[in-house]
Amino acid sequence: MPEDYAEAREIIADLHRIVTPDGVQENYLLPAGGIDHCVYARGNDRANPVILFIHGGPASPLAPLAWQFQRPVEEYFTVVTYDQRAAGRTLRTVDPETIADTLKIAQYVADAIELAEQIRDRYGVPKLILLGHSWGTIIATRAALERPDLFHAYVGIGQIVDARANEELCFEYALDQARKHNHAEALEQLASIAPYPGDEPVTRERIIIARDWAQSRGGLSAYRDSSLYFFMAPLLSPEYTVAEAEAMGDGGQFTLGRVLDEMLQVDFSDVTEFPIPMLMFFGRHDYTTPTAPVEAWFERLQAPYKQAIWFEHSAHLAPWEEPGKFLISLVTYVRELSV
Repeated sequence: MPEDYAEAREIIADLHRIVTPDGVQENYLLPAGGIDHCVYARGNDRANPVILFIHGGPASPLAPLAWQFQRPVEEYFTVVTYDQRAAGRTLRTVDPETIADTLKIAQYVADAIELAEQIRDRYGVPKLILLGHSWGTIIATRAALERPDLFHAYVGIGQIVDARANEELCFEYALDQARKHNHAEALEQLASIAPYPGDEPVTRERIIIARDWAQSRGGLSAYRDSSLYFFMAPLLSPEYTVAEAEAMGDGGQFTLGRVLDEMLQVDFSDVTEFPIPMLMFFGRHDYTTPTAPVEAWFERLQAPYKQAIWFEHSAHLAPWEEPGKFLISLVTYVRELSV
């Protein structure tokens, strides 16, 4: 019941309230691609560099989860994120059916660029630092390639380079773990979708089977068989009401089937040059977006600056799993690129 969370939410909201005289704590709507997007900005000092953090999913907003790790980052950066079209609270700004045909990667990229231009102007900075997580790395990578003038640097977390290779590696890991642990149910379910991804359509149902068994063996959160802390975090968020948190899944259900085929065709392997500094935050145990294709691509990629940072005790959720290292890495390697 919502009242069960009320006191905890109030405490978290008070702790996370920005009280510094030159701080930023504001939520607002910005138009992009013909619709309003819900935007969230937080930081202790307006003079700090501005991060634009593009969330994963598809349709998994960062705003109602960021309270778990972001507060220390806000001492060194102003962090701005937004709910993408058909995600989170942005889904409620429109009749979903009016945007169903717009759920294309190119439109998400155009949205990100349009929002970046407005955010840059709003905070009076020449450029932003661009972060992408998981699905958000597809949008962010393309935005950086199209408009490098907007960004000091790009940071990929749970980077996607070759989406079909990811699916194959995720399945192989799940199958290997099922065999090692002699898990009959897992073996049976994985056999039902083999070969995966193969030549059969990669449906939501097939993806769920492969991902669930990989993630239950630490492929989402290292060393954990579940990630309750992550999935339940929105219920305590100062940014979302409980009703909004409970409705977050609506965006995923509406979005995934519409973007899945295009998402599975994503392949940046042919990109050999990147126009701005690039950093990769690798989770050593990530089998949601496995690191092997990204490592190979990153090694041969030409960029003005490159830095690979390994999170040895993380899988796909490095900012949550190793928040201290996440903070130190941003301050040590990223902040200086914005000066």
